[in-house]
Amino acid sequence: MKPVNFDHLACSPLLPEVREAMLPFLSENIGNPLSRHLFGEKAHDALEEARNNTAALIGASADEIIFTGSGSESNNLAVKGFALANAKKGRHIIASPVEHHSVLHPLKRLEKEGFEITYLKADRNGKVSPEELSLLIRPDTILITATSASGEIGTIEPSGEIGRIARSKGVAFHTDSVAAAGLLEIDVNRMNIDLLSLAGNVLYGPQGSGALYIKKGVRIAPLIEGGIQEKGLRAGSHNMAAIAGMGAAARLAKEKLSERSAFVRSLRDKMISGVLKSVPDTVLTGDPVDRLPNHASFLIKYIEGESILIDLSFSGIAGTSGSTCSSEALKVSHVLSAICADPVFAQGSVVFTLGIDNTEEEVDIFLKALPQAVERLRKMSPLGQK
Repeated sequence: MKPVNFDHLACSPLLPEVREAMLPFLSENIGNPLSRHLFGEKAHDALEEARNNTAALIGASADEIIFTGSGSESNNLAVKGFALANAKKGRHIIASPVEHHSVLHPLKRLEKEGFEITYLKADRNGKVSPEELSLLIRPDTILITATSASGEIGTIEPSGEIGRIARSKGVAFHTDSVAAAGLLEIDVNRMNIDLLSLAGNVLYGPQGSGALYIKKGVRIAPLIEGGIQEKGLRAGSHNMAAIAGMGAAARLAKEKLSERSAFVRSLRDKMISGVLKSVPDTVLTGDPVDRLPNHASFLIKYIEGESILIDLSFSGIAGTSGSTCSSEALKVSHVLSAICADPVFAQGSVVFTLGIDNTEEEVDIFLKALPQAVERLRKMSPLGQK
């Protein structure tokens, strides 16, 4: 049977148009965009075309886009780079509790360097409160970082309201839009966003491609030093194949945003409805309405998410789990802890993200395989109902 990919946040297929845009930079177009000769001119033109396409996806100007190697690098550059460049103004940062590790880990590093981090509370759907945010802002607050949407539970956050509050208080606002871009309408100016992270692979572009939007006038310090590439904010020779691919993917994402969102939403709704009907003792995680159109996530009680995924993999179905495994014990993810999920049942967290290459038939296959997997595993589980 053909493998079924329901883990598109981790591995989306490369679109043919994207591959075509990349191929010249893996063969004859060998130039460095900073070189002052014919080879360099071709690379430079492609670099700026990709920058324009990426900027257009989020309503930015081309000169506000910095290319990176991933969404994680963009998050690191945004959070640490801004904090280091603006430390004299203040050392207080506010963050949502449902951020990706590539935001949380830089924040922990900054804490060790004397910054103070205040975490917002999230409701049981994972949504933060703009009202609480407003009360937490202090004279020394320099940055608010809050994801556009959670990749683990799918909840869409009130980014527009957060941006409005941040702008009114003179505080910079960073949002991780890796999971949201290409599926949700994003306008950095209308939403008062100062820094925004993107990843090319989630847009059906190449792995290892990313971008950071930096609003004009916002100062950040480079994390990789040594050259003048990307305005001196990200030294190193440009990966032109990846950049060209990301630019092409961003262009297609903007052109087809509404069409793609409607398509995956129909598959998502069928999946969620089918799972809740056919698998007893299962809870949808995240907001049931304000959620990513391609996202379905569940707590399946009495069994572990990893076991479910292994069983599904035997049927050729790929997904992921919200729980993480350390060398000593299974631990509930920080996102599930933030929404006060029962730590026992939270081990049964599974996440499925759909894409434009999925079909209704694949959802049907999944809806047949999942109940069977759950039934098998619950019979073996010490927590299972007898």
